[in-house]
Amino acid sequence: MNKNRYLLCLLVCGLLLYYAAPRLDVFSEGLAGVFAISWLAFALIVIAGNLTALLYSPKNTAANIKTRGKMKEKKRARSF
Repeated sequence: MNKNRYLLCLLVCGLLLYYAAPRLDVFSEGLAGVFAISWLAFALIVIAGNLTALLYSPKNTAANIKTRGKMKEKKRARSF
């Protein structure tokens, strides 16, 4: 489920970059140039974060699910 969300965020960010990149003037002076550079930097941070989460998310294998179930059973056995 989370992988779909990360992929959707990447696609939306790509769409925003596709729409905004031609309109941003990075080489202009003053506040407009600072805004353009900061906007692009934040967009790259969003892309990097979503790619990291997508690529390095833990895999749910059958062995992992079984061990998690056993751990939950052990916790239930000890009730105070």
